[in-house]
Amino acid sequence: MGKSKFNAIYNDLSEKIHDQLIKAGALLPTENELSEQYHASRETIRKALAMLSRNGYIQKVQGKGSIVLDVTRQNFPISGLTSFRELANHSKDKWKTKVHQLVLLKSDEHLRMLMNLTADQAVWKVIRSRSVNNEAVILDKDYLIQSIVPMLTADNCERSLYDYIEHELGLRIGFAKKEITVEHATAEDQRYLTLNRDTQVVVVRSLVYLENAELFQYTESRHRADKFRFVDFARREHQ
Repeated sequence: MGKSKFNAIYNDLSEKIHDQLIKAGALLPTENELSEQYHASRETIRKALAMLSRNGYIQKVQGKGSIVLDVTRQNFPISGLTSFRELANHSKDKWKTKVHQLVLLKSDEHLRMLMNLTADQAVWKVIRSRSVNNEAVILDKDYLIQSIVPMLTADNCERSLYDYIEHELGLRIGFAKKEITVEHATAEDQRYLTLNRDTQVVVVRSLVYLENAELFQYTESRHRADKFRFVDFARREHQ
């Protein structure tokens, strides 16, 4: 009940912010007020607010409260390991995934160096585009080590790779090392993305590891720059 309750509160508040029923720059009600409004415990309210903060809807300011942020662009968290499906489920917009390529191939020299593979190790290559409002705005290129992920189908890739890996294969995804750059759009970007006049894309490259620190995936996620705001939450550790 608790999990569904804070998710319901998160969804209600995020929709109101998305629809600008709660304006950017406004303060959310206090935890006590939200607790009364939603008939929920303060712990449940804190969980909903923490999710709003992680996903870029609010900024908590000590002594003031929770300030609503501008969400006219899609929020894409750069820390954490959230699948695209999980992000889309928390978005009011209707997202669609299209699988363009799913092949098993021998790793080339670049992948062998990047993923520390031997010459005989095979990898799955998956190319997917993500569309919203009939515009393809993300191009995902994934490489997964076959010895760890023995089988993949287009249906697995369209639904959610991480859901399949964790719930069907029983593996536990641990952490990722990420690099973010802004680059000129390639011919491949032009082919799969709705770029209009855009000449640059934001590229997030990730090496993804299981909980036992075993590398299993390299992914290159290419985003149309005008459609996203990359968000993170960082806390200073005081000595």
